[in-house]
Amino acid sequence: MTAPPRPTIALAALALTGLAACAPTIHVKVDPITIYAKLDANVRLSLDADVKALIQKNPNLF
Repeated sequence: MTAPPRPTIALAALALTGLAACAPTIHVKVDPITIYAKLDANVRLSLDADVKALIQKNPNLF
């Protein structure tokens, strides 16, 4: 059995390289998300009261 001629090997290598270059590519586009948050004084006062109560119940927390 004889080895295939060199042009055949080069052509096969070129064909395989071309197939590898055609691999599918997936692009995902994600739009930015805008979040609006509004805190008013009532929420902060409620949290302050909750924290004060927690500290009174557990004075060794901090």
